Amino acid sequence: MPLESLTFHSVDVRAVVLKLNRPVVAKIATITDWPLILIDLKTEEGVVGRAYLEPYIVKSMNYLVPALRDMGAMLKGQKLAPTEIYETTRKSLHFVGYEGMTMIAVSGIDMAAWDALARAAGLPLCTLLGGSPGPVRAYNSNGLWLQSPSKVAAEAVEIRDEGQFDGVKLRLGREDPKDDLATIDAVRQAVGEDIHLMIDFNQGLDMAEALRRCHMLDDLGLTWLEEPVVYDNFDGYAQLARELKTPLQIGENFYGPRDLHKALHCQASDYVMPDFMRIGGVTGWMRAAAITGAAGIPMSTHLYPEVGAHVMRVTETAHWLEWQDWADPILEKPYQIKDSHLHIPNVPGMGLEWNEDVVAGNLYEA
Repeated sequence: MPLESLTFHSVDVRAVVLKLNRPVVAKIATITDWPLILIDLKTEEGVVGRAYLEPYIVKSMNYLVPALRDMGAMLKGQKLAPTEIYETTRKSLHFVGYEGMTMIAVSGIDMAAWDALARAAGLPLCTLLGGSPGPVRAYNSNGLWLQSPSKVAAEAVEIRDEGQFDGVKLRLGREDPKDDLATIDAVRQAVGEDIHLMIDFNQGLDMAEALRRCHMLDDLGLTWLEEPVVYDNFDGYAQLARELKTPLQIGENFYGPRDLHKALHCQASDYVMPDFMRIGGVTGWMRAAAITGAAGIPMSTHLYPEVGAHVMRVTETAHWLEWQDWADPILEKPYQIKDSHLHIPNVPGMGLEWNEDVVAGNLYEA
């Protein structure tokens, strides 16, 4: 089907809440229920593009679902051109700002639009973007929250073995930094010295504590230190990046490519890892990837492993894909992990099909 023939018809939006197998226990929050918003973008020609959002907080879906439906009604009859839709939807909420829930809703529509185009072309999304299907290097981010050193160490072995991973993410920020150090040591002994350890503080520290704790970790051979302080403190991150030998990772809270540009201009980190619902979906990612490519900054993904795998295949400075399986229950065919790589199926679009039995059993009225 010619791409130019696709016309936006409507969106079906459903809210779902799942129970996490390994609850999130971080410095700033504990999460046991995981919200998902399923988006089916329908075209006049019968092609359906699919995407999902993971907005962390269940009640946030009460605001996002109506926003997505409003955007769908506004776009009816328009040509399915993702970059034009990206601008139209963003500017429709200009007076309440381009960040926050505005960008999250825009990102959901954008990812579904790109999926529809790739399905119509009969191509995997990465191929439509100029690449090809293949393996993408991934680390496991499925657990290792703030629990006892022995429990985290045992779980680290499980997480390593889930897909023969050579990288895992460990969360820190316990009351006593000695307990964090003991946890790192226990995990090292359990999984071995060859495993990459990514450290995430989940924005749980103030600057004074971040300086103290990060210097304590600086000679441990860690792959990166992620978000020790609140996400928008670029000046603070610049100070940390100057002082630390361990690479600093930020970016999951960049709302659009301009935030990424501001961070790089401030020299706020060594690595970046945009989140798809905040950076602007596929369109926002590709614009951000051009900036990181020009700057030579390694770029990793945050959540959304399916869309992440496709864009990493066409990202100049592609680094690590964050893998977690929190959306797997609602997917008919989750992507496969083997030898620390996520493998893209050679099917049109992103290949997302909903497991309707699971969806029906976990619907949330938003």
